Amino acid sequence: MPKLFAEVFKEVKKKHFHPIYLLHGDEPYFIDKVVDFIEENALSAADKGFNQYIIYGKDHTVPSIMSYAKRFPMMSDKQVVIVKEAQSIQGIEQKDMQSVLESYAKNPLASTILVLASKDSVDERKAWVKAIDQSGLVMTSKKMYDNKIPDWVIEYCHESGVKISPKAVQMLVENVGNDLKRLASEIDKIVINLKIDEEINASVVERFVGISKEYNYFEFQKALIQRDVLKANQIVQFFASNPKDNPLPPMILLMYNFFSKVLLAHTHTDKSDKGLASFLGINPFFAKDYVQTIRNYNLPKVIQIIHDIKQIELQAKGIESSSSSDGDKLKEITFRILH
Repeated sequence: MPKLFAEVFKEVKKKHFHPIYLLHGDEPYFIDKVVDFIEENALSAADKGFNQYIIYGKDHTVPSIMSYAKRFPMMSDKQVVIVKEAQSIQGIEQKDMQSVLESYAKNPLASTILVLASKDSVDERKAWVKAIDQSGLVMTSKKMYDNKIPDWVIEYCHESGVKISPKAVQMLVENVGNDLKRLASEIDKIVINLKIDEEINASVVERFVGISKEYNYFEFQKALIQRDVLKANQIVQFFASNPKDNPLPPMILLMYNFFSKVLLAHTHTDKSDKGLASFLGINPFFAKDYVQTIRNYNLPKVIQIIHDIKQIELQAKGIESSSSSDGDKLKEITFRILH
């Protein structure tokens, strides 16, 4: 039965290794975490020189990978063969090549740890995948839903031994996005620079992630919530003047996600902070933003805003024609939301 990251990582941290792994899916972060741990910890430093091979799928066929896997370790109990970008193995889509892989997977060499790391999802119904699942381990690495990212950030900080404030979580997620590798990298950068027992708060994020104190998406959303026309337009003007650092598509997505939740909040009977936090699946700290927004934007207005955002998104993607720049599009949607 294919497993998810949490269970697999818990297992490898105990140094319980299988003879063959297939790590696949559309979230590379979890795949890389498992691969990196095996690469760093499966063998001692002395054994790695002769018994650890890191190869890339595009450079190899299935038979050439099998030739690595079937070698016996030199002066060691184990050898490690890691195939990165396994989705690009030459001929991997061919049935005869899959049969070769299936044959090995049914009787893998006990002294080899073979890791196939694919950044694409594979069909788990295939015979070769089932064979790996029987004698080794198959891990499915799925993209995390956006509403789960804040909890992941909190947990990552907890594992790093630091506390993080709700506002800092929101700033990281909204400014870095849902790229777990980038988020982890930014958190690591912050943790290295923290003083002993210092919490990650908004000012710390601003200082180390390079977010402008006044002109960032967090402050922009706050201005929209409060219908602060002057502040919103000042920030939009800054974004439009710095399009490289403030690309339109991520902002459109953030606005769409936010107002979609506002729409849901309008339909819920319990509009208290606690009620909305539970209903929307958000941290209670952020619930007050939705309470204020539904006060400032009635239901018909929110429906119109979502329609307008989708229209701007189609223009940004080139599906609907528009000669305006991304900066002008952002100014336009801001005007539509506020007026």
